[in-house]
Amino acid sequence: MGLFKKQLLDVIEWKDESKDTIVYRYETNKREEIMTSSTLVVRESQVAVFVHKGVICDVFEPGTYKLKTENIPFLTKLLSLPTGFNSPIKAEVYFVNTKQMIGQKWGTQNPIIMRDFEFGNVRVRGFGVYSFKVEDPKTFMREMFGTNKTYTVEDVAAQCKPMIIEAITDAIAESHISALDFAANYKEFSSKVIEESQGIFKGFGLKLCSVTIENISLPEEVEKAIDERTRLGILEGTMGTYTRMQAAQAIGDAAKNPSGGNLAGLGVGLGAGTTIGHIFGENISASNSEKEQRFVCPKCKTSVSKNAKFCPECGAKLENICSNCGLKLDANAKFCPECGTKVNN
Repeated sequence: MGLFKKQLLDVIEWKDESKDTIVYRYETNKREEIMTSSTLVVRESQVAVFVHKGVICDVFEPGTYKLKTENIPFLTKLLSLPTGFNSPIKAEVYFVNTKQMIGQKWGTQNPIIMRDFEFGNVRVRGFGVYSFKVEDPKTFMREMFGTNKTYTVEDVAAQCKPMIIEAITDAIAESHISALDFAANYKEFSSKVIEESQGIFKGFGLKLCSVTIENISLPEEVEKAIDERTRLGILEGTMGTYTRMQAAQAIGDAAKNPSGGNLAGLGVGLGAGTTIGHIFGENISASNSEKEQRFVCPKCKTSVSKNAKFCPECGAKLENICSNCGLKLDANAKFCPECGTKVNN
């Protein structure tokens, strides 16, 4: 007879020992009931939500509460509970974890196709981490949680990752930034993603706290082309200096060559000296010619050869650039409007 007497739940609390649980439904056995004299303990980074027949009633912020009709007004009104000491509360209690969930990974499963003004259509991939938290427990439970027993970070991440990747794709496409300048704009991309995504996350009761872009990579063939262009640019700028240095060294070696007063040796030495001098003179002329036929890259101000198609320093495309003064020209220009140089189309 007294075998199945209902038991009073003295303390209702959730000691979260996991790192990935967002919502936990407090479990009671068949002989336990939440009474109006029970104590509710809500720890920091938690809120407790009372649900009656699928309807969210009261939400308790961190603190310790003695459950009375005064501090559960909505549930009291809903159930018309008496004020007696042992009145049972027929409701479910859910604890929602409101701490920031950090170190969540995102990555592009498929490449993002972007239009680069230097390389044309380019496929890029990216990856990084982000963090979020539950900001509005009621909205979160209505829109995402439902009536599950528990809800984990992985369940939420399945919805968050596509939203983040979509925002990153838009940020890259709308920035009109060259692929070569991505690394210098990671922080700006992250801020843009947070700004654009906040409204969507809010609709789920969430807040996107941070987004970190660790890397945005180009296809291997594009990276190889950039490396080759850089190598050619370095060679173009240093080949003349290297040749002149070699010629000067050869003159010094010829001067040290012991001829022993032999006229033939002297002739050979003079011949070698003449030849080397000729080479040296040619390189000086070539150097002067290079100086005369160089101009400044309009983007990074590096001295660039007249015949260069791309800047060896920043990679900027140099078509439709005046070979004399470096002024950017219209596609159909016949003469430079700045210095009058004829344009060789």
